[in-house]
Amino acid sequence: MTTLRTAHEDPGATGPGVLEARLTGLSREEFARDFWARTALLNRRAGDFSGLFSAAAVDELIARRGLRTPFLRVARNGATLPDTAFTSPAGVGATIADQLDDTALWRQFADGATLVLQALHRTWEPVAQFCAGLSTELGHPVQANAYVTPPQNRGFDDHYDVHDVFVLQIEGTKRWLVHRPVHPDPLRDQPWTDRRSAVAEAAASEPYLDVVLAPGDVLYLPRGWLHAAQAQGAVSVHLTLGIHTWTRYALAEQLAQAALATLREDPAMRATLPLGVDGPGADLDLVRESLTAALAQADPAPLFHRARRAQGRPAPLGPLAQLAAVDTLGPDTLVRLRGALAPRLEGARLTTRAGWLDFPDAELPAVARLLGGAPHRAADLGVALVARLLRAGVLVPSDEPAADGD
Repeated sequence: MTTLRTAHEDPGATGPGVLEARLTGLSREEFARDFWARTALLNRRAGDFSGLFSAAAVDELIARRGLRTPFLRVARNGATLPDTAFTSPAGVGATIADQLDDTALWRQFADGATLVLQALHRTWEPVAQFCAGLSTELGHPVQANAYVTPPQNRGFDDHYDVHDVFVLQIEGTKRWLVHRPVHPDPLRDQPWTDRRSAVAEAAASEPYLDVVLAPGDVLYLPRGWLHAAQAQGAVSVHLTLGIHTWTRYALAEQLAQAALATLREDPAMRATLPLGVDGPGADLDLVRESLTAALAQADPAPLFHRARRAQGRPAPLGPLAQLAAVDTLGPDTLVRLRGALAPRLEGARLTTRAGWLDFPDAELPAVARLLGGAPHRAADLGVALVARLLRAGVLVPSDEPAADGD
């Protein structure tokens, strides 16, 4: 049975995190135990999302930001339109051929097409901050798309996603039909198009959930859950937060890569098979034995952390503000760790999304203090260290007071 939550039903649902306070109305532990990667969750009246995104934001992005594909795609009657249907050169000084054509987009929208603004975690600051906070809480990368659908239309047929989603209804209303998975927990390379007939058959059955989302409602769907949505009597705007979950299969891939890297250094594994070989034969036993031993000793952690860093970007960095901070650096300058760096201090090396740095032992305590995220005075860390980290894009100037004791 579908679980329905109303935010004001639970006085304890207003915790400090994005997941609890803005999306689920549940404690982190409750959500993890009962819903995460398991089943759908509908949270009525989760909150006011007008400060996060709006119809005005849609018009701003399309008409004034000079967006290019693939930051927008357009769908109608279950099919995605070619980019040429809504892009054109932008005139003198901006002759790039794939910029959005707002006139063409208006005509497509008036004819019933859904506009999909993609990667809003890169183009709209409130959404970017929201996604960064959620990603930190979940430990999985988060992306954001907005779907803008004319009244009584839908952009896509029944399908499933290969990532979990939170749907945040922003404006208008939209009816959602949700069915259980035909292929639970699909991997990134197992899209719904590989199972069209099973999806169509399931979509014709009684839905698990048939609900109209209104502004402020949130719907969570694990990857693999079938869904289709149709706008009702007004234009519908909703945000979809896609959670690109790490899986045990991904860890297995990285474990195998680490083991294979070990086998590359083994002369026996690099040896040529006999002349006239007709199959793996007896060599397979040796390979299997060596691979098993390499797997037992392999450490996939470095690959895991490297992949996690590669899946995100650090918080925005203004080059002029950064240069001013370097030029005016003094003992009382306040600095803090740049956001979303995914920093790891292992031994004397700090690895971040901005690169890596090695430090002498004397500086390691100050570097460790910075990783807490609180602002600090340059004098309390060492002005020379702060200058180096500002130039590396690891520290940024701070307007907040320094941490206690600084």
